[in-house]
Amino acid sequence: MQQWKPDIAGAEGPKYLAIAAALTRDIDAGVLQAGARLPTQRVLAKALGVDLTTVTRAFGEAHRLGLVEGDGRRGSFVRAPRSDAPAIIYSEPADVGMNAPPEAPGGQLAAAFRRSAERLLGGDHGPAPFQYQPSGGLTLAREAGVKVLSRRGIPCSDDTVIVAAGGQHALHAVVSAALQPGDAVALGSYAYPGMLALARRYGLKLVPVAADEHGLDPDALNAACHVSPIRAVYVVPTNDNPTTTTMDVERRHAIARVARAHDLALIEDDAYGLLREQPLEPLAAIAPELTWHISSVSKILSPGLRVAWLAAPDIGKAWRLAADLYETAVMAPPLNAAIVADWVASDRFAALTGAVREEALARQGIATEELRPGSFRAQPEGYHLWVPLDPGMSSGDIAGALRSRGLSVVPSDSFAVQRGDAAPALRVSIGGMISREDLRRGLGFLAALIAPDAVHKVTLV
Repeated sequence: MQQWKPDIAGAEGPKYLAIAAALTRDIDAGVLQAGARLPTQRVLAKALGVDLTTVTRAFGEAHRLGLVEGDGRRGSFVRAPRSDAPAIIYSEPADVGMNAPPEAPGGQLAAAFRRSAERLLGGDHGPAPFQYQPSGGLTLAREAGVKVLSRRGIPCSDDTVIVAAGGQHALHAVVSAALQPGDAVALGSYAYPGMLALARRYGLKLVPVAADEHGLDPDALNAACHVSPIRAVYVVPTNDNPTTTTMDVERRHAIARVARAHDLALIEDDAYGLLREQPLEPLAAIAPELTWHISSVSKILSPGLRVAWLAAPDIGKAWRLAADLYETAVMAPPLNAAIVADWVASDRFAALTGAVREEALARQGIATEELRPGSFRAQPEGYHLWVPLDPGMSSGDIAGALRSRGLSVVPSDSFAVQRGDAAPALRVSIGGMISREDLRRGLGFLAALIAPDAVHKVTLV
């Protein structure tokens, strides 16, 4: 690896930190492997066009972070992870009913987490983030949220962006703060079960509205508002859970016009929006004065992080909401929030998101190979499928059979706003910890079960 040259073009701040950050990034991405020999400091200084002192400081920072180690005249080498404690084997099975992102290949997420944790706990960045955080969340994490959301055109500041312990926590707070028992909420015929559970708990009236291949039908929503008072609209605009529908920009503007006409609160659960390589304009950018926008890291990188950003329509509503968040879960895990903020400050958040996106694309390719055309719906960069079933097929029986093959499968009635009206269908997650090989086998089994001649065989599996 004598030819390694970090890419620091366009980096902000001191150059020595940019070099150390590039080294961290390339180790996390697997460009530099443990034991790789680095160029000498003089060679690297000449290659980058910087003075030797800058490179010396960069190597010192890398050494402090545990990234490199020196071996006298032989030079500097990428350090292998060390631990004096016996390894703890994590073998707890995952909840197969949840829709989790696929793991980025090569252990990139774990490596990035470790590097950021080492940096944050190194003693040079102030007190370790282990204490109770102020209402609204860690300041650095709120600022990171502002950076991410502002790039999408959402007008916000660290006074209107709150940090929550995951998207469900944020949604809970919105329902609690913005709605009252008996309020009517419009949504599609199938919806995220977490929203359905909150509606039952808070006594909300759910009004299912017709949808098409572009998402919620604005004419149907407008008609529903004329039939009875509706207080809010709940949407997952990108890669809807479970139907995989994505609203195009024209549809989003149409929904916003109806919301303005009837003074509706827009609850935008944009759990999957950042997975698109070119994210679509969110409702919060179109109608910010009406929209509660939720963007969760759990559905983009890992559910274990428990970090989400909630952009409120204004400062007053944001800080009323912050109090509710504090009462329900106190705060997002401070170390996790600090690490996510560290990733956003560099380009690591985008790189990790890109790695998950590439893995999702690969898994969608497997689905296309194993399932017959037209038998399922999906978004190319998403990690779940919506599989309508033929009449007479039992979604519950097929789901049970597939779970034994390691697939996360949920029948349609778990998502139905009115359960008696649910057509037989399945939401099949192709993310999570299942390997590509096991996924291929599981989807091949699904293909056999839903083949036209399998209708009478399903209950025998």
